[in-house]
Amino acid sequence: MPQSKNQWSASSHVSPRPSPPQPAKANQQTPEIRPLIRRLLILPIRFYQLCISPMFPAACRFTPTCSQYAVEAITRHGPVRGLWLAIKRIGRCHPWGGSGYDPVP
Repeated sequence: MPQSKNQWSASSHVSPRPSPPQPAKANQQTPEIRPLIRRLLILPIRFYQLCISPMFPAACRFTPTCSQYAVEAITRHGPVRGLWLAIKRIGRCHPWGGSGYDPVP
């Protein structure tokens, strides 16, 4: 008696169904948005450096200046952490605060 072949056996050819399209994840768009946010945060800092800062005498307590520190922090650590580091640095810039060389971590 001949054996009947199972419909799912290796000899039968069944084309696989195409998988449904996957929804876009939020993380996939993040790398595209981050450079734009960085540029938008750095733009007013550059305006300050080029247009406002030259009108006043240099009175920086730290090296690099707070504005340069903010640009480096945003560029190196991203918009959220970089902005937080810049705010902390500006908060330390007062007569009773520190002074000297203070690089971006």
